[in-house]
Amino acid sequence: MRAGFIGVIGKANAGKSTLINVLVGEKVAIVSPKPQTTRHSIMGVLTREEYQLVFVDTPGIYRSSNRLTDMMMKATDDTAKDADFILYVHDGHGGVSDSDIELMKKYLSGKLPMAIAYTKTDIMPKERIAEDVKKLYENGVDCDIFPVSARKFHNVRKLEKYLAEQMPEGGKVIEEDIVSDKSEKFMIAEIMREKILLKFDDEIPHGIAIVINKFERSENGTYDINLDIICEKANHKAILIGKQGRAIKEVSSFARQGMEKFLEAKVFLTTYVRVETDWRNRPGLIKDVFIV
Repeated sequence: MRAGFIGVIGKANAGKSTLINVLVGEKVAIVSPKPQTTRHSIMGVLTREEYQLVFVDTPGIYRSSNRLTDMMMKATDDTAKDADFILYVHDGHGGVSDSDIELMKKYLSGKLPMAIAYTKTDIMPKERIAEDVKKLYENGVDCDIFPVSARKFHNVRKLEKYLAEQMPEGGKVIEEDIVSDKSEKFMIAEIMREKILLKFDDEIPHGIAIVINKFERSENGTYDINLDIICEKANHKAILIGKQGRAIKEVSSFARQGMEKFLEAKVFLTTYVRVETDWRNRPGLIKDVFIV
């Protein structure tokens, strides 16, 4: 039996969460095309008969500009020190820049072994893959590189087997029936945030947060959920609510369906939108948002 922790690290929007969800086989992290979709380190657990892989999905590496981003980057760096192995996820579709090489070499220079998952190969010219891999090796990025497509499931099982071989020998590190370390309440907040990011695209920046006020299950199995959607500006609130409340009703309905699928139960959802100026620099609010 082999088992261990794999720190999944990379730039924002590299495809880390999508890859982990596919590897684990269940949704453990939300996905959207925006940077800072993942704000927490989230565990996704894959247990097979011969091995157990505990993926730690980290916030995307992003230029720090506020207290929230500082906390996110600390979570990423802590994971890079505490795991058994680093899987650096690189967006192959975006090419290879000098900053990409610099970041890869930074994590390669640490004490942990590392491999690179070169993602999104289904939406790029195949000939460019070999060119980019050659460029990485020529610039001192000396580790195993796996071109993968999470959406097409290309090379995903090959990557899984490789990672299993890198794990230390020993018993399971997580109970077998657990697929994530996050609570149902946390995941409900993340589902709400995901649906907002997907619906509003560029209309609303990533400065959106969710605070759960009520999360209760009745005797008949129905969940009563009351939450606040926090934004930073009055015009963002107007966009979120929409004309005659249509936008908030639509996104709430979308989110409720996702919640019911996740909880496998009926959900009664109440949502409010409130403005908290510059909340990402306010420690009290960050605590409410960062630890659900």
